[in-house]
This record gives sequence, C-alpha cells and structure tokens, in this order.
Amino acid sequence: MSRGAPEMVLQVGEPMLPERIGDLTGLGEFGVAGELIAAFLAAFIVGNLMLAMTGLAGPWAKRKITAAFTDRIAVNQIGPAGVGIIVADAVRLLSKENIIPENVDRPAYDVAPIVVASSAMLGFAVIPMGTGIQLADPEVGLAYVFAVSGIASLGLVMAGYASSNKYSLLGGLRAVAQNIAYEIPLVVTGMSVVLFAGSLQMSTIVEAQSQALIDLGVVSIPQWYALVNPFAFVLFLIANFAEVGRNPFDTPEAPTEIVAGYQTEYSSVYFVLIYLGEFLHIFLGGAIIATIFLGGPAGPGPAFLGIVWFLLKIWGVFMMTQWLRSAVPRVRIDQLIEIGWKGLLVLSFANLLLTAIIVGLIA
Repeated sequence: MSRGAPEMVLQVGEPMLPERIGDLTGLGEFGVAGELIAAFLAAFIVGNLMLAMTGLAGPWAKRKITAAFTDRIAVNQIGPAGVGIIVADAVRLLSKENIIPENVDRPAYDVAPIVVASSAMLGFAVIPMGTGIQLADPEVGLAYVFAVSGIASLGLVMAGYASSNKYSLLGGLRAVAQNIAYEIPLVVTGMSVVLFAGSLQMSTIVEAQSQALIDLGVVSIPQWYALVNPFAFVLFLIANFAEVGRNPFDTPEAPTEIVAGYQTEYSSVYFVLIYLGEFLHIFLGGAIIATIFLGGPAGPGPAFLGIVWFLLKIWGVFMMTQWLRSAVPRVRIDQLIEIGWKGLLVLSFANLLLTAIIVGLIA
C-alpha cells in the first residue's frame, strides 16, 4: 500500500455498534432497557445487511457469474441486468404451497431450516466489519464463531433424518461426515493464527495484522496472515469450501446422485430458509477468512471505508466459490472423506507445529 493512502487500522477497545447507537439515539440514558433496544437495533442492522447480500448473491449474482463462466446469458429480462429476478424469485418461492410429505418427523422437520439459517446469523455477532461496526467482542470470539457455525451440522442431519426420504437421509449423513472431517482441520488451522496474534479476540487478531510486513519506502505491505503464512491460508480456504459445501465438496447435495440431499423434501418458505442458510454460511466463511487472514476491514483510505473493504473481501471469497462451482468437478464421498482425514488433518497439524516453532523462535 502506498504511503499516500494509509491503511485503516481497527483499534481494540473502541465502542461497539450497540453503544454507538445508544449514544446516538439517547437510548443509553434509559438503563438496561435502553441498552437492550440499542443492541436489538444494532443486530437488526447487521442482520439485514447480511440478508441483503444473500438476497443479491443467491437469485442473481450466482446465476450471472455461472453464466459468465459457461458463456451463457443468464437472467436479463426482469429489471436492469435482470436484477428484478430477486423480487420475482422471492414472490415465486414464498407464494408456493408448503408441501409436507407423509411420515416426516414434524418437529425436527420444522426446526431444521431455522437452525441452518440462524446458526450463520449468530456468527456475525463477533465479526469486526469496520470501525465500531461490531456487535460484540468477547475474548473467545474466534472459538465462538467456530462453535455457532458448527450448529448448522445439527440442522442438516435433522433435515435429512426428519424428511423420511432415503436421498435426504444420505445427504444428511454425508453432511455431518463431511463437517466432522473438515471442521477439525479448519479449527486447527485457525489456531495457527491465534499463535501469531496471541489472542482469540477478533479485534486483537485484526489489530495484530495492522503492522507492516515489508516496508519498501513508497509501498508498505501489511502483515496480513495470508501473506505471513500462505500455507495456512490455503489450508483454511480448502477446509472452508468443504464446510460450506461448495465444489468440489458439494456431495451432501449432489443433484446427479441424491437429487438435492437433505433439502429434497423442502418447499416454499422452508426451502428459502435452507437456501438462505447456505449462502449465509458462505458469507460467514468469507467474513472469518477476511478477519483472520486478510486484515478484516483494513484497507487504504479513511476509517469509514473499512466496511467497504471488508465487504469486498467477503465478495472475493464468494466469487471464488462460484469459480470452483463452474470449473472443478465434484469428488466422490469416499475421496472427500479421505482428503479430509488423510490430507488436510495431517497438513493442518503440521502447519500448527511449524507455526509454534516459528513463534517460539521469534519470541
């Protein structure tokens, strides 16, 4: 980065978004009730920002990107560049009859879509998106986001089991087997970042990356952990793609094998929730990658541009998932499990050991 455009740095201890809203609206003067309302408003803002991104990505961006890769036209008739398809799809899906198959386990069948979508939304609570744009900053932030994102596995296996459909059951079993196989390498690789930063707190991890890695006079390269440890960055990317079920690791859905897997028997609003949860988890994975490897909201220019840089990094990860979806073939389920347990797991522990040795020598 040039010296003429200094990098925005996130400072630890800055007021969180609920506190800023409380001060701005005067709600902070009403005690606990005011703080709860301010926290609700802050969560409402962040949640709707993520939902808006998901609404743009699912019905429209996914189709346009895939069409560009496969030399097709995609949506272009409804609104400018076909962007009206977002509203059209929403009306079409939500107005359809919600068909409930016979012999389903009704409580689990009803709850599963909510679990899949809400587990991703909970993860955004500790993600620093810019100066003061963060709902909470606990000392165990990274552990928290891994924990709540893992709840989605419960929702997927509930959907597969409760649907009373052999294809759904296979999809649910594949999903939980895949998540177990890749969750461990994901967490272990994330711990290598913790060794560098010395903390699980998300704001501290971002601040630790604000120093210059290489100063060439005119250009200063930031100490982003993707540059400090590119091996860990690549491992984390691969494990994340498996966690969110993107190619070549989309075997839990595998339309050519098991129709659509765990979501085969869902329709109308239930299907929307599962589809929404899928894209929310892609963006959550991108947010985690941006935070622990790409400096979070750091970027050239003033502090208020931090949210812009952060969202661009998330969309960069999303673009990569769509590229893989169009360019890389799906692996078989046995290959997927073998890659996770025999490949990524061993490499992630090797990376953790190597990182510990390097940090120890530097200390």
